[in-house]
Amino acid sequence: MRSLSRRALVATTLAMPALAHAQQRPIRLIVPFAPGGGSDTLARLLAPELGKQLNTSIVVENRAGAGSQIGAEMVMRSPPDGTTLLFGDTPLATIPALQVAAGRQAPFEAAKDFTPISAIAAAPAIVVVGAASPWQDLRQFLAAARERPGTLNVASGGVATSTHLMIELLRLKANVQLTHVPYRGTGAAIPDLLAGQVQAMIQALATGGPMIANGQMRAIGVAAERRMAALPDVPTLREQGVDLLASFWWGILGPVGIPDEMAERMHVATQAAMGSEAVAARLPALGLDRLRLGPAAFKEMLASETARWREVVQAAGIRPE
Repeated sequence: MRSLSRRALVATTLAMPALAHAQQRPIRLIVPFAPGGGSDTLARLLAPELGKQLNTSIVVENRAGAGSQIGAEMVMRSPPDGTTLLFGDTPLATIPALQVAAGRQAPFEAAKDFTPISAIAAAPAIVVVGAASPWQDLRQFLAAARERPGTLNVASGGVATSTHLMIELLRLKANVQLTHVPYRGTGAAIPDLLAGQVQAMIQALATGGPMIANGQMRAIGVAAERRMAALPDVPTLREQGVDLLASFWWGILGPVGIPDEMAERMHVATQAAMGSEAVAARLPALGLDRLRLGPAAFKEMLASETARWREVVQAAGIRPE
């Protein structure tokens, strides 16, 4: 049996007698973004089914700010008893790289400072514009950006978020000047996109899918190796001359010190909830592919993603505000 830190040993001592009853305790699922974004949409879809699996209520709480850092740090400081969890996504891997690039200490290393529980879904990044936009595909949008450097505004879910880095990566790969406009979550940016105050966004289908379907938004490119089944008429970025692959991912994590048995049990419950008819039937329309990574594999993924985005930050010369 592997050795335990003092904190983990104390947590295990306190938590193990309660394992049989833990599923009756309410769980706070912290979404570190404002309501209406992709993370919020998926968390609220999953929460009722996860509650059924754990025989408890799952309360989704939005704690937005600092590119998701506020919500993440809140969970990081919580007791490791399984009652406060983080609905984490790609920014967990981007925040450390951005802070280091600014000459500051990284607030956390996701693979070390949290207990990874279950990676549940991934989705390719999509470039979208408002329905009134004159651009029908990414080629046209980039042509306009080259004709009028710096005049096209592209919205993100906030400074240091994954959408921010993806905008910077698009600028780098396409060699264009775009103006980054940060919001407190991608959902908060949508009204300005529809009104034409910003000209484009990068998001997952979980956020923009309904508005793409009803004609309020137009998808002009997918950052994937092949076209999405949900958007068969939308070409990939590679088809349009931009060699860029990028995806969002989601998973559940807890504070350091959650006992291995509890983390594994929560992983099993989470995957059962993801496989339920209520959740599984919605995934294709949201453009999501299921991930089934347990604690150990999720930890490896977090380490790999952190290293990848660190390279992007350095290559693009990105500096956070």
